[in-house]
Amino acid sequence: MLYYLFEYLEQIDFPGARMFGYVSFRSLVAIILALLISTIFGEYFINLLKRKQITEVQRDASIDPFNVNKKGVPTMGGVIIIFSTLVPCLLLGKLHNIYMILMLITTIWLGTLGFLDDYIKTFRKDKEGLHGKFKIIGQVGLGLIVGLTLYLSPNVVIRENVEIQKEGQIVEVVHKNQNQKSTKTTIPFFKNNNLDYADLVGFMGEHAQTAGWILFVFVTIFVVTAVSNGANLNDGMDGMAAGNSAIIGLTLGILAYVSSHIEYASYLNIMFIPGSEELVIFICAFIGSLIGFLWYNAFPAQVFMGDTGSLTIGGIIAVFAIIIHKELLIPILCGIFLVENLSVILQVKYYQAGKKKGKKQRIFKRTPIHDHFRITKAQLDPECSYLFTKPNNVYHESKITVRFWIITIILAAITIITLKIR
Repeated sequence: MLYYLFEYLEQIDFPGARMFGYVSFRSLVAIILALLISTIFGEYFINLLKRKQITEVQRDASIDPFNVNKKGVPTMGGVIIIFSTLVPCLLLGKLHNIYMILMLITTIWLGTLGFLDDYIKTFRKDKEGLHGKFKIIGQVGLGLIVGLTLYLSPNVVIRENVEIQKEGQIVEVVHKNQNQKSTKTTIPFFKNNNLDYADLVGFMGEHAQTAGWILFVFVTIFVVTAVSNGANLNDGMDGMAAGNSAIIGLTLGILAYVSSHIEYASYLNIMFIPGSEELVIFICAFIGSLIGFLWYNAFPAQVFMGDTGSLTIGGIIAVFAIIIHKELLIPILCGIFLVENLSVILQVKYYQAGKKKGKKQRIFKRTPIHDHFRITKAQLDPECSYLFTKPNNVYHESKITVRFWIITIILAAITIITLKIR
């Protein structure tokens, strides 16, 4: 809203109004504003949750070797993240930009889904929360909306990178002057680093392009569901999900900025995405809100984000990556989320396979994988066999959290490096 106000003021030569036309200025204001809102509003909101007794009742302190009791800590703190992200975007963003619209829809959609889950857990005392099938329906529905919008909207275009050669030697990379719809995405570690979904269904001949878009929609649905669930599973220790997501968000912000800048995109040999500069505004607000939330969520946590926050931040990361055509970098960048997902899936499948044979067996001491590192051997089921019981030492959750942050920083660096290693 302020963007449109200052755009009008610039027309009448109001001093300083022109600054709002710069993405860099609006991005810095967005991150500062989000940080202030999350820290100031966060304190009032946490006190409100305490007065209304909207607190955690499901945490099992028996699994913590340090006997940390988290019952009674306010939950639904994800509202702080959502509110602190939306307000700067509404004030500073171009609200007619299709990418900004999609990110706002994603935030509200998954925020509502997560809120319903937390509401059922807290007020109806149902530890299962919202039934799993309804979560999947919500995630698939969002993926469908995002995928179809990117397919059908005339404003969603790219400019392909083209290599200019002279005597067999590559001189430079430029971009086509004409914007075009494309099913191409960035693929890491390959010299020609674009993968066209239409090429995967090339056997369909003249219908390959349409089939490529359909495949893209299915990929979008899968990525949104997988990443939002991964972030949800990662939210098990104080500051874990918020810290990891802030690092991932910073990386995505860098990728969005270079994708929106035609010179940087040419230098890195990646596709130029007109209009994606507004995503930088959004991601800066997102990062600021997460850092502000960490003020209260770092150990010992004064508030938990709940599914209201974890489902939302996972969905934001997924949709953001899809919009900038970097969804195939997700397994690297969000490696922690991927491992959390896989650990649960493998544990369940292995346990079920043993049950059919009349045996109790598990792969890890406990899943998601971060819980494996804080379970002592004395806490294990003596009737169950485990494939992995190391390390023998248990770690405090703050140490586990920081080490997971470090791993995410390394993965983020690798993600950026992939743009030049091919």
